[in-house]
Amino acid sequence: MSVSRRELLRAAALIPAAGALAACATPVQQTPATQAAGAKKALEVWIFDGGFGHQYATDIHQPLFKSKFPDVEVKHNFTKEITKVLQPRFAGGNPPDVIDNSGANAMDFGALAQDGQLLDLGPLLEMPSWDDESVKVKDTVDPAVINFGTFDGKFFVLGYVNYIFGVWYSQKAFTDNGWAAPKTWDDFIALCETIKKSGKMAPFTYAGKHPQYLYEILLTMAAKIGGNDVLVNIDNLEDGAWKAPAMLEAATRWAEVGAKYLMEGTAGLDHVQTQTAQNKYEVAMLPSGSWLENEQKSTTPPDFAYGMFPVPDVTGSDKLPYGTLHTQPGENFIVPAKAANTQGGVDYLRAMLSKKAAGDFSKMVATVSVVKGAGEGLELSPGVKSASAAVAAAGSNTVFYRWQSWYAQLKDEAIAATGQLMTGGVTPEKYLERIQAKAEEIKKDSSIKKFKR
Repeated sequence: MSVSRRELLRAAALIPAAGALAACATPVQQTPATQAAGAKKALEVWIFDGGFGHQYATDIHQPLFKSKFPDVEVKHNFTKEITKVLQPRFAGGNPPDVIDNSGANAMDFGALAQDGQLLDLGPLLEMPSWDDESVKVKDTVDPAVINFGTFDGKFFVLGYVNYIFGVWYSQKAFTDNGWAAPKTWDDFIALCETIKKSGKMAPFTYAGKHPQYLYEILLTMAAKIGGNDVLVNIDNLEDGAWKAPAMLEAATRWAEVGAKYLMEGTAGLDHVQTQTAQNKYEVAMLPSGSWLENEQKSTTPPDFAYGMFPVPDVTGSDKLPYGTLHTQPGENFIVPAKAANTQGGVDYLRAMLSKKAAGDFSKMVATVSVVKGAGEGLELSPGVKSASAAVAAAGSNTVFYRWQSWYAQLKDEAIAATGQLMTGGVTPEKYLERIQAKAEEIKKDSSIKKFKR
């Protein structure tokens, strides 16, 4: 029988830490804000080496941290396989001090929170900000950071980047071919037909090996059609939430794209392969987030000019207007509760949230930070400019969901089912029934902590 990530982490919570480790795990609340716990202790940092790389940590965050805590030795590490590399450390009772728990293989936040593996970062929010001691950290960040990072009333997870999701394309390719970003679903299908008939490139693709890229835009479409309650009900494990009419409408629309307009071989390709195909003008459009431009910088032609458009109007009576976007904090940092230098970890996060650190980060990796004012005066790349304009146009019409970070088993089921939907292996109705069944199974499982919006 296979063991789930949640079960492994729950088991880890029952393993007592070694005495020496327990002795040096100083609670953050007991340490003055101006002094890192164990000032000469090492600080072990692990960064997810994904769309933003890991150099930002060594070039920006760590030098800034060292400027105030010169005696702390920072041990920098990076990986693309967060769960594979670091989950055994939690099980062994010796996790590192700071983790960027991001990417397709991130650890299950819900299980980590449920099992007491995460340090409560609430005190961080009340600490003086790095830049100005008269201003608290909580007043320097987008309020959504606190909302998304809170599990059952405690702030455990610090999202550092404002993820902006949509359909990405080359502004050069669209201009050269006379194509326009579609505002209605009929326009989108017509565009797909035009591109397909041109023979120049395939209309659409997604990361076939990571179907969460596709269910993201499917869920956003469903919320646009049926309103934000569609996603709230899914998050809250409400009966029949996955089988709502808006979900069926969205699933049916995307199943049509899967049947008619996908780049050949999409199902067997990962995100980098599909994105590189787009850089080679082999495919016109794909769903992704605002990390895309930086992730592809080594393969993107100089004049490619990324652009992004939101989910088009679908039914003519959508409950949310054109321009509605899925946005949420991402690139999620945690400090493990059993880390050897928890206060050092907290101060590292505080340094990251300085205006200079966040601004330099935004400039280096071409994205939008959650720190207020961090992007002021920066020259924006085409993709960031396009995504930022979309956010400005959306105003308050933004949506989000949290079930995938609360319930890893549900995420796994949705990933597998979405892959089947897009390859014609399951009907839209059966697709939603499958995910709903898993949601009901989780709802009935008393061993799984439930969360509410």
